[in-house]
Amino acid sequence: MIHRIGADRQSFKTLAFSPGLNVLLADRTADATDKDSRNGSGKTSFVELVHFLLGSGARRESIFRSAALEDWRFEMEIDLGKGPITVVRSGRKPNRVELSGALPGTVSRPAPSLIDDAPTAVQGLEPWKTLLGEEWFRLAGTAEGPDRFGPSSRSLVSYFVRRAENGGFLEPTQSFKHQQTWDQQVCLSWMLDLDWTVSQGFQVLREREKGVKGLKQAVRTGELSGFVGSAAEIRAALALGRSKAQKMKDRLEKFRVLPDYEELEKEADELTGRINGLAAENVADRTLIRELETSMREEGLPGEQDLKGLFEEAGVVLPGLVERRFEEVHVFHRRVMENRRAHLSAELESARERVGEREARKEQWDRRRRRIMEILGTGGALAEYTALREEVGRMEAKVHTLDERLRSTQKLERLQTELRMERARLRKALEDDIEERGPRIDEATIRFQDLSEALYEHYGHLTIGAGDGGLRFEVKIPSGRSRGITNMQIFCFDLMLMDLLAERGRSPGFLIHDSHLFDGVDERQVARALQVGAQRAEAGGFQYIVTLNTDAIPKEGFDAGFALEDYFMEVRLTDAREDGGLFGVRFD
Repeated sequence: MIHRIGADRQSFKTLAFSPGLNVLLADRTADATDKDSRNGSGKTSFVELVHFLLGSGARRESIFRSAALEDWRFEMEIDLGKGPITVVRSGRKPNRVELSGALPGTVSRPAPSLIDDAPTAVQGLEPWKTLLGEEWFRLAGTAEGPDRFGPSSRSLVSYFVRRAENGGFLEPTQSFKHQQTWDQQVCLSWMLDLDWTVSQGFQVLREREKGVKGLKQAVRTGELSGFVGSAAEIRAALALGRSKAQKMKDRLEKFRVLPDYEELEKEADELTGRINGLAAENVADRTLIRELETSMREEGLPGEQDLKGLFEEAGVVLPGLVERRFEEVHVFHRRVMENRRAHLSAELESARERVGEREARKEQWDRRRRRIMEILGTGGALAEYTALREEVGRMEAKVHTLDERLRSTQKLERLQTELRMERARLRKALEDDIEERGPRIDEATIRFQDLSEALYEHYGHLTIGAGDGGLRFEVKIPSGRSRGITNMQIFCFDLMLMDLLAERGRSPGFLIHDSHLFDGVDERQVARALQVGAQRAEAGGFQYIVTLNTDAIPKEGFDAGFALEDYFMEVRLTDAREDGGLFGVRFD
């Protein structure tokens, strides 16, 4: 428990605590808010001071390193080990902790006290936190030692001294805003007497999964960043790549550089052009041949009888003179047609001769071109050889990359399989642990229900189970989703933990709730919470320390015979005067 908190300045209001319930009151003016921890009454500063003396970090923005408080020496008398000890710490030297009193055997280097004549041990901040973990929580050999992801005294203390400004009143299982999941699971496992190493194993697994995620990202980058596939797909691509690379290497080995390659290539191109030109001319002449052959088949003179028949059908009788004239015309036209057929025949023969000559030249030039292509096929120019060699190099590099990608992907797939198996193993171990330690979980569940039932007509539920991500908690009080209900869930959860740990002798001996816990809570529930806290603290032999604004003191809801004023501390804070706050001074 905490006996006293003081400082080496007369303006500081020394706080003396009693066993059981302690209510630190503060008068708040109408225009004041709870958010100003430096210039207000000092309730929030009281919580910060407790953390400071119990080993919290002290960054440059800490109030204890401000110009107004940096040289102050704060002290707290607490029970630790065999009896009460006094711890002294200053913002000027935040990594130095001075201890005096009935010191545990592990504390070394006694020295004269700077506050009184009692022997004092000078400790570093880390040894002080280790000592708290060992004496309060029996943490020897866990996170305070070599093990990673184990319970730490600082994380555990945060459940008993929640800080509103640090998000301590957001969730029952979360003692500060940025507390990681593993830290919650490990700390709660420790406090509920479960196997915390299983929760530790889940975090080790998460770290390995981060590494696998990084490997996966690395596999998907680089030269083949666009190629994403399974090991089987990469293996197939690698086989094809190796085959193509080998063919290119074989071609490179057989390649012969020709000194007159470019001249032969130019001649082959010229021959191709000539052959194409002759082919085009032949197309034109063959078209002409077809037209001439068609004309010769279709052209001819109409017969004399046909012409006479035409007139007779028209009913015209031709005289003998006209008939003689028709015969002369017929003879004339026959001679004309014979001359035309002779001309067409000559044209047809000429076209056929031209086609034949071109075909002969095409054959000659094509033979020469084939010979050139045979020569070119056995070798090439130096530039082509260089380009081929570079292409072989690129292909071999691609094959090497694919080979590396295959090995990395195989490793990745093996790791993913191992991680899936490890997650299943851890879940099974967690389920076995929950089953084996079922009575402890049942006890926590029943105590939470009893506490919630003391506040509300409908009792709340605390369920603890196993999930793929580790230990799972669900805290409910079925009376809505208001902020006040959440705060009462936290109240029941914290008091349940304090109750259990006090019985097992593994707690700091005190639970502190500042007035933020009761924001938005119905007055009757506040009264019931204060009364239940007083009763549990007295029965469990621990302290329940509460800060309250005087305008928020419940006026009803207490049982007959319970007087809250009996638990008011002697010191009373106020923001109405310059010296009314905890430190007795105003500062920026």
